[in-house]
Amino acid sequence: MSMHTLPPSVLKGEGMTSQRARDRLAAQLKESGVRDARVIDVIRNLPRHHFIDQALHSRAYENTALPIGHGQTISQPWVVARMTEALLEHFDERKEKPGRVLEIGTGSGYQAVVLAALVEQVYTVERIEELLRQARRRFRQLGIGNIRSRHDDGKLGWADEAPFDAVILTAAGDSIPSRILEQLSPSGVLVAPVGSPSNQVLIRLRGDGEGDFVQEELGAVSFVPLLGGIG
Repeated sequence: MSMHTLPPSVLKGEGMTSQRARDRLAAQLKESGVRDARVIDVIRNLPRHHFIDQALHSRAYENTALPIGHGQTISQPWVVARMTEALLEHFDERKEKPGRVLEIGTGSGYQAVVLAALVEQVYTVERIEELLRQARRRFRQLGIGNIRSRHDDGKLGWADEAPFDAVILTAAGDSIPSRILEQLSPSGVLVAPVGSPSNQVLIRLRGDGEGDFVQEELGAVSFVPLLGGIG
């Protein structure tokens, strides 16, 4: 991993972006049911304000989704934490270390960076070129070396690098695209929102290693729609 290229003042923050603000967010996540200390620690130490426009910095450590342009948002920290925790639980129960994870919908890059701190390798696909360009710059500035990114239709996944041990979708469709399911390892896990804009639920699909998957519902959520094509 390379050295940070961001000034220390940006990494540390001040006032509404200070460590105290991050600690309050971490406490809120714990109070709201996030149990995995590894996930909470990553979010506590990650400068979320670096992933949004400066005009929104004062709200960076609120437990809410925020706009990032192009009709997209940076997800609510609780959602990021819960999705990451749900992924890790699968591997903890199998006494395995998370390996290769595919993320559909890079957005600001925040979820990818959280994952990169906890798994071996992240592959992330974004359909909006400008968002991906900004996310790549953030990855470089933060010195993140285990994220590979691609500008493509997220519904197609990343077949050249399949199979993946885990898949996370950060946008909601009526169902999980078949091309993405085909790229999941038989013993892997997928975490994603599904449903209509007004009625979405977070699900987890867990493979048994023999071709069957068990679906669990993890709670109501609200995500931007999963769209095809590139922009």
